[in-house]
Amino acid sequence: MPASRWNTEVLELLEWIEQTDFAVHDFFSRTMLSSISNEDVRGEEEGSGETLLANIPVTLPVLPLRGLVVYPHTAVPLTIGQPRSIRLVDDVLTEDDRLVVLVASRNPELEAPGPEDLYSVGTVSTVHRLFRAPDGTIRLLVQGMARCRIKEFEHEEPYLRANIELSPVITEESLEIEAMARKMRDQFFHIAEMAPSIPHELVEAVMALDDPIQIAYNVATFQDLDLEDAQELLELDGISKKLHKLVSFMTREVEMLEIGQKIQRQARSEIGKVQREYFLREQLKAIQTELGEKDEQTVEVGEFRQKIEAAEMPEEAEKQALHELDRISHLPTASAEYGVIRTYLDWMVSLPWSKTTEDNLAIDHARQVLDEDHYGLEDIKERVLEFLAVRKMRKERAGEFETQPEDDIRQIREGVILCFVGPPGVGKTSLGRSIARSMGRKFIRTSLGGIRDEAEIRGHRRTYIGSMPGRIIQSLRRVESNNPVFMLDEIDKLGQGYRGDPTSALLEVLDPEQNSEFRDHYMEIAYDLSKTMFITTANLLEPIPAPLRDRMEIIRLSGYTDKEKKAIAKQYLIPRQMRENGLRTEEISFSDDALQIIIRSYTREAGVRNLERELGSICRKVVTQIAEGKIESLEIGLEKVREFLGRPKFFGTEEIAERTSIPGVAAGLAWTSTGGEVLFVEATLMPGNNKFQLTGSLGDVMKESAQAALSYLRSRAEDFGLENDFFAAHDIHLHVPAGAQPKDGPSAGVTMATALISLISGRLVREGVSMTGEITLRGQVLPVGGIKEKVLAAYRAGSTIVLLPKRNQADLEDLPEEILEAIDFIFVETIEDVFEISLEKDS
Repeated sequence: MPASRWNTEVLELLEWIEQTDFAVHDFFSRTMLSSISNEDVRGEEEGSGETLLANIPVTLPVLPLRGLVVYPHTAVPLTIGQPRSIRLVDDVLTEDDRLVVLVASRNPELEAPGPEDLYSVGTVSTVHRLFRAPDGTIRLLVQGMARCRIKEFEHEEPYLRANIELSPVITEESLEIEAMARKMRDQFFHIAEMAPSIPHELVEAVMALDDPIQIAYNVATFQDLDLEDAQELLELDGISKKLHKLVSFMTREVEMLEIGQKIQRQARSEIGKVQREYFLREQLKAIQTELGEKDEQTVEVGEFRQKIEAAEMPEEAEKQALHELDRISHLPTASAEYGVIRTYLDWMVSLPWSKTTEDNLAIDHARQVLDEDHYGLEDIKERVLEFLAVRKMRKERAGEFETQPEDDIRQIREGVILCFVGPPGVGKTSLGRSIARSMGRKFIRTSLGGIRDEAEIRGHRRTYIGSMPGRIIQSLRRVESNNPVFMLDEIDKLGQGYRGDPTSALLEVLDPEQNSEFRDHYMEIAYDLSKTMFITTANLLEPIPAPLRDRMEIIRLSGYTDKEKKAIAKQYLIPRQMRENGLRTEEISFSDDALQIIIRSYTREAGVRNLERELGSICRKVVTQIAEGKIESLEIGLEKVREFLGRPKFFGTEEIAERTSIPGVAAGLAWTSTGGEVLFVEATLMPGNNKFQLTGSLGDVMKESAQAALSYLRSRAEDFGLENDFFAAHDIHLHVPAGAQPKDGPSAGVTMATALISLISGRLVREGVSMTGEITLRGQVLPVGGIKEKVLAAYRAGSTIVLLPKRNQADLEDLPEEILEAIDFIFVETIEDVFEISLEKDS
């Protein structure tokens, strides 16, 4: 093979490579290409190239390549490490032509690919020079000569050897090919401008080439093509197809590089801005030092140090705060971590570690305040007074307990955790504020309704952007006291989601044994909550998990009687509505009869919220008439109530008598989250074949109670004077009105049985009778809950006789005296007693 300038340049480059420890890098092949010229290409094609291609043997050794495709007319450095590949190279070097077939492996991960793992198209190449490295590998420089296709493999040992046939590219000449070649050169030049890793000499060499196929192969060698794309480019037959594929790839590469440059410019701009600010700040520090002034960061660190000392933190908290202060003093103010630590320190110094309000332990004062703010509610008032009395005695006798040995397990608990449970509108939330006023403490309230994230209670960890403490720590910071009255409203409305269970987080907060070391996730240090008086409120106890209920002292609030509502309206609601609506005392007054009709006919609730709304509506109408000059003052009587509020919304005390005026209807008493309710049960009979239908949105327990009542009646059919085939010849339909409202529970059992026996016997239920109790198949009446709320509902509805299970007799102790005087309570043990008392006698 005649020597050419290409070979001379390659040999000179190889000598330089040996001197530089033969470092394998793409730069070598780029430098080799810098020697290519159009004259060399034409000479090789016209003369020596044709002779060389004609002398290529049909059988050559095959060297598998991992993740690399070698093209004709290109020079590529390779590193050989496999024993069989080293054996192949050693044998090739003994030949005069030094020819080898370079074929890419389909799976670059294979260490020793077989014939089936190789592509069928490769490149016949010549080995120019090699260097044996100290680690046993061989580094060599190969030059692609011509494309070939493997026909079959002769053998696999000691290395692969195959029969080949040359597969030259089909020569094409057209304006389109020339245009694409020019486009490719321009794109390569553009890529080289954006990619500094491409040497300038390589760009000049490529720009000097005229042959489209040679341009394509040399450009493809220095592009980041996937193995599949690189192999496809080699296998494509037409020059046009190769150029189309390469131009498409390079267009995408140009777009990627332009986007990368845009991002780099933006990043450089941001970095430049930060560096400029840093430089200016350093200059400012130098100027302040010369003037004897302190820089902003030093001043801020000093202020934090003073606040930490003034906060009187516990040892653990102070140690943590000083540690973070030391960190912030060494950080540049422009860094993101500086802001995070600064916010943390701000929270630390603003918490009321040692800020305490002095308790007003005067029992008479506390009683006076509680009576001023709330009517009735004696149980809660007594509990608050007990708490104050204990605090007072412990303070007065503190010296008597100093000599006693400390008990680490049974430490004296400072705080108290109360849970007010009752229907809406009975004053649970306002009680907390009143308790705080009576004790001289600050009051803070937070609503827990709808919270589903545990971090709302315990806070977010500082690793998150925008993290902050939970509601407990936030509220204490706002109230600026470590012993406030802390109300957690609507604790039964807490949710549960994928972010955790907030009720579990409250276990530590509401446990007197643990809350002395409450650890918020954000603060990461213990905070003492034992001095805080926690008060929670709920409408229902059932949604509160049992472990959380066990940590609280449950105090139940029942509904108000008419007398209590009237007193509350006079003392609290009417004066407040007069203030809110701008009325003077002499401009409006309410008669007792007017208040009674509002309570009985326009509201029916356990609390007083709707009562206050109706009073507010009357006050607004009076204000309107005064503003129009129609009246100067007005006394609200029965006629004015009807005029201002319209027709009554509820029936009077005659409702029970009207509803039970036909056989098959009985009045029962039910308990709901909003207080007690009167529940009517209706039954009807029709010819049929022993079907029993239940309607009224009844729950499973209530349906079972109805079945038990019917089974009891069927088992005692003869005692009630019924024929044996009575039930077989009739269908019974039992309905509980207010069908859209779900109902459940066992306490309607006696009511259902009474309605059925009234229907079957044709005997009316006595006027004014209501009842509650669970029944068994043997006719026993079992005790039920919610007696106070149920009796209050019966009282509001005008019931004069209430049948209760005998074992509920003790519950009457909780009832007001006026109810005990207005209602005749009869206690029953069996369903026969219920029938005997509740049904009218046969005429």
